[in-house]
Amino acid sequence: MRTTALIVQGILLAGLAAGCARTPATSTAAAPPPSGSSLTTPGTSAGGGSPQSAGGTRQASSTASTTRPRIDGFKATESLSDIYFEFDKYELTAEATKTLTAHAEWLKANPKHLVLIEGHCDERGTDSYNLALGERRAKATQNYLAAHGVRTARITVISYGEERPQCAEHTEACWEKNRRAHFMLKAQ
Repeated sequence: MRTTALIVQGILLAGLAAGCARTPATSTAAAPPPSGSSLTTPGTSAGGGSPQSAGGTRQASSTASTTRPRIDGFKATESLSDIYFEFDKYELTAEATKTLTAHAEWLKANPKHLVLIEGHCDERGTDSYNLALGERRAKATQNYLAAHGVRTARITVISYGEERPQCAEHTEACWEKNRRAHFMLKAQ
């Protein structure tokens, strides 16, 4: 009888230990970083972060930082086109990787430019879910560029979730346009 009790206790402890090891993923652990490098953005440090920017626009912290990424001075560019994502996904499509490969080459040829990657979502889902998904999209984009030779110190990521739609209709064609990573540039 005592042996059975010990076996049951052992199984319960093993189950508890295994359950504790599985914590849900947070928005800061999106895509795996390339070659073990740390993905930080200019003006960030380790610690807790706030989802509010100075202008009142919510943003997801790029690396759980105590300071928010500086986004002033970034301007829209025609040099880097948007990439698009499938519904409820942050994995890069084949078309997106083709575009990002060209973006990486442009950024390496223009090293005096900093890039801001904005993560966007369609209107479906809660605000907090879409902010997290937008950040995962921006970080997946950042990771791809870093893996292709763009220094992460030049890249800032921000999520707007569903707050800045490119299209306002309630159709799939419109939602496809809103599920994107958008690029802005600033000269150093």
